[in-house]
Amino acid sequence: MWATGKAHASKGKTMSRSTISTFQLFALFPDEETARVYLEDRLWPKGPVCPDCKSGERVSALGACATRKAGFYRCLACAFDFTIRTNTIFERSKVPLHKWLYSMYLLVTARKGISSLQLGKEIGVTQKTAWFILGRLREACGGPDGPLDKLRGTVEIDEAFFGGKEANKHEWKKQKLGRGPVGKTAVLGMRERGGRTRAKVVEIRTIQGIQDDIHANVEVGSQLYTDDHVVFNDLDGLFFRHESVNHSAGEYARGPASTNSIESVWAVLKRGLHGVYHHASKKHLFRYVDEFTFRLNEGNVENHTVERLNSFVDATAGKRLTYERLTA
Repeated sequence: MWATGKAHASKGKTMSRSTISTFQLFALFPDEETARVYLEDRLWPKGPVCPDCKSGERVSALGACATRKAGFYRCLACAFDFTIRTNTIFERSKVPLHKWLYSMYLLVTARKGISSLQLGKEIGVTQKTAWFILGRLREACGGPDGPLDKLRGTVEIDEAFFGGKEANKHEWKKQKLGRGPVGKTAVLGMRERGGRTRAKVVEIRTIQGIQDDIHANVEVGSQLYTDDHVVFNDLDGLFFRHESVNHSAGEYARGPASTNSIESVWAVLKRGLHGVYHHASKKHLFRYVDEFTFRLNEGNVENHTVERLNSFVDATAGKRLTYERLTA
């Protein structure tokens, strides 16, 4: 699984060079109406677009009345009624839009994430509702469905394993197949030095599968640095330049060869899973991986908070997630 409006952006620049406080966020979006206007400006920069037929030429605003507020539209081409929530992670949610924006702000600025219990307290909803909100936000973090630009230059690649330790499990849950990654879920990570990060849960771990993922995500001719695990053998050849460090012999760096950058990703992910979320099932692990990867890329602290929020909003379109699908 692999502009606000210019007014908002300019406000952000005057507030701070890199971030805005919670108080400043509330000043930007004090109610649902300001949040709606911001989302429409961001997702529909040229005006409302029908999410059904993708046309924006024959869209009419439905006037506000006693039972309907502003923000409702009808596509005269296909007779489809819609709002800014339609076909996004906000669809059919009763949570006000400014609370959604605050949830995005918290998720993108919390380096190790925020628990559903804490989020529920912050925005005044139940823990169950907050859990569903976080599930939808992670759905947006999953990135577009189409092909992404490949990593290039110097790329570090490593695997990490997630799941409880055998020694800490109840007796009936122990698999008793030995030590190491047994009973755990593998995650493959790739990080451009000074650039982007990709990570994905590996469903079936084979040498061919791992190397296929590397070829799918890394540009030919890149310099690869890995450890000495067998899954990374034979990468040096026609496609990549490859060096490995021998972890089994206590070697962690040799000149420019190291995997320190990708291992720092695992450190943050593991601290978040252990310290904030406490547990992530194999079923939902890919969503947490998407969340942390998004925060490292689009949510990079080098970007202004408003820019990070803009990137998050951009990712919400076309990402509807129902409770049934989340819990299936």
